[in-house]
Amino acid sequence: MEEYIVKDNKKLRYGYTTGSCAAAAAKAAVRILLEQRKTDSVSLMTPKGILLNLEVLEAKFTAKEACCGIRKDAGDDPDVTDGIMVYAFASKQQEPGIVLDGGLGVGRVTKKGLEQQPGEAAINKIPRRMIKEAVTEVMEDLDYPGGMKIIISIPQGVETAKKTFNPRLGIEGGISVLGTSGIVEPMSEDAIKETIHLEIKMLRASGKSYMLCSPGNYGVDFTKETLGLDLDNAVKCSNYVGDTIDYAVQEGLEGMLLIGHIGKLVKLAAGIMNTHSRHSDGRMEILTAYAAMAGGDSALLKKLMTAITTEEALEYIKEEGLLEATMELIMERIHYYLNKRAYDKLKLGVITFSNQLGLLGKTKGAEEILWYIS
Repeated sequence: MEEYIVKDNKKLRYGYTTGSCAAAAAKAAVRILLEQRKTDSVSLMTPKGILLNLEVLEAKFTAKEACCGIRKDAGDDPDVTDGIMVYAFASKQQEPGIVLDGGLGVGRVTKKGLEQQPGEAAINKIPRRMIKEAVTEVMEDLDYPGGMKIIISIPQGVETAKKTFNPRLGIEGGISVLGTSGIVEPMSEDAIKETIHLEIKMLRASGKSYMLCSPGNYGVDFTKETLGLDLDNAVKCSNYVGDTIDYAVQEGLEGMLLIGHIGKLVKLAAGIMNTHSRHSDGRMEILTAYAAMAGGDSALLKKLMTAITTEEALEYIKEEGLLEATMELIMERIHYYLNKRAYDKLKLGVITFSNQLGLLGKTKGAEEILWYIS
């Protein structure tokens, strides 16, 4: 593709999704089968309104079936599926209509809560629609009255899936065929947020109403030893705390317990709901403000503002005997902002720690939610 977007003053090239690859491969395979000749390229209009003209690779056909492949191009997005081959196998069926399934390297859904039911191929709703529309277009164009069976296969997907969230989501044997717009936007946050939302949907579908949440596996040993909780079972919210709360409310959860390192969670005390350093930092400013409220003098505040890490800053606060008072104020304010984000529709608790000082603080109600989760 030669479509670009500018982010952080960098010119980045768009790519196209596995869903677009599957739809284009299916369209080409059906045309090859019905015309009984190979084609070098195929065009596909994406839901985003960008027309793709893609090279058709490894085309083969007989009188009854045909197959071909499209190579995935993720543009300038760091996508683990970049460069893999997506194949479509098309075969004639007597019954009218289109039968769609997944083959080698396309995952199978094993848990409730995803777009497809357990046992079905992990081909999401919009890619399914794109594939069927593309195949229908060719069948109508060539006046073919019968039916068509389409199998999407991604052989490299078996290994690629190990680098994705799929095993955690209950998708086994391969990757998902994804994409809502058909286009990969470089450095997009949408895929991460979509995964978070899926995990919460699956949690709800399993009958649970309380959620353990963490930015990642950082501090997993502390959490096991101190709280008896396994972060492997937590929903990983990354930097998207606000969005995670939104999804929890949307899916009707009753409560959420967020556990994480103070270096990330201290930002919540200023109402910062995306904790990525690119969006916001202010850790030292926040710690300095609350240390001042706890009674810190100007000498301490100056030291805090020049500290490099939160661990260093907390040591300074501890030396002045103000750690407990400062953390109490911080946890109170974190609780306030999280409740505000949830519109008081969710029981929220936060537990935070540091590597050097261990447990630092718990918000009001955290112990109650901890009991429900454990």
